[in-house]
Order: sequence, then structure tokens, then C-alpha cells
Amino acid sequence: MTAETVTKGGAHDVRKFRNALGCFTTGVAVVTTREGGKEPIGITVNSFSSVSLDPPLVLWCLDKGSDTLDVFRKATHFTVNVLREEHSEMSSRLARKGGHSLEGIEVVEGESGIPALKEALAHFECEIDARHDAGDHVIMVGRVLKFDYVEDGRPLLYHRGGYNFLPPVG
Repeated sequence: MTAETVTKGGAHDVRKFRNALGCFTTGVAVVTTREGGKEPIGITVNSFSSVSLDPPLVLWCLDKGSDTLDVFRKATHFTVNVLREEHSEMSSRLARKGGHSLEGIEVVEGESGIPALKEALAHFECEIDARHDAGDHVIMVGRVLKFDYVEDGRPLLYHRGGYNFLPPVG
């Protein structure tokens, strides 16, 4: 067994705090919406979580500095799309400021008029239930109206600032 270096920090150590948070592996999702009759948009998130089974609620967090904030503040619905491991390029593109167009990405329309990414592992079509200010983010809570998922496929993971993949099975 090797000796490990332990890094400690306090509330003022923003970089160390981010590094510590990066120790928690998350899935990667794209949240899509549309404002009125405008073109749909998507943004990459790794802050997606279930909240409640009854009623069915999920949440995700949006940075208040995001160029999509106004659209999501006006939106009544959104869809969370859980990405597959082969979607790292799409994830990177939709994570960039100004890179939120779904052009060139195959989508299907949900009942609420919000697009879903056709090749995602799972979709959660939601109506906005609540928005909560939380520091430098807004917590978006959605009531799940419909969902679907596929049995096959592997999720795209994010860990310590980069994409990761599950090891092969068997």
C-alpha cells in the first residue's frame, strides 16, 4: 500500500474545492428546451439527479453566468437526455458558450414540443416545477411527464475534469 497525499482546503480555496468535487464521478446529460417558436437549444450538464419518485421530480443546476440562462428562465418545459459513451464530442460542443444549437444532432419532438436527442440512453420530459437560487447557480426542478430508456448502451461519465468510460464487461 502506498502513502497517499491528502489535500485539504477551506471555503476560500475554489480550485481545491473544484478538484475535490471532481473526485465524484457523474453521468453526463444534455438538457434541451425551446423558447416559444425559436430554435431548440441544448446544454451539457453533470448535475442531474432524481429528487422524488412520488411525484416524479428531477433536478439539474445551471450556472448563472450561462448564455442559456434567459432561455431556461422563460422555458416551461425541458428534456434531460442521458448521454452514451460515444457522445463525448457532442457533450463538449454543447458545453461551450454559444455552442448550444442542436443543428446536426438527430432529435425527436416530445409531446411538450421540446426536442429529445434520438440516440440518448434515457429521456426525461419535464415541466418546470420550481427554480431555486443557489449561490452562483439556479437549481431547476422538473416534474417528469414522460420518460423512456434503452436497455443497451453505456453511459458517458465525467471524473476529475475529463470524460471516462466504464470498463468492458466480462
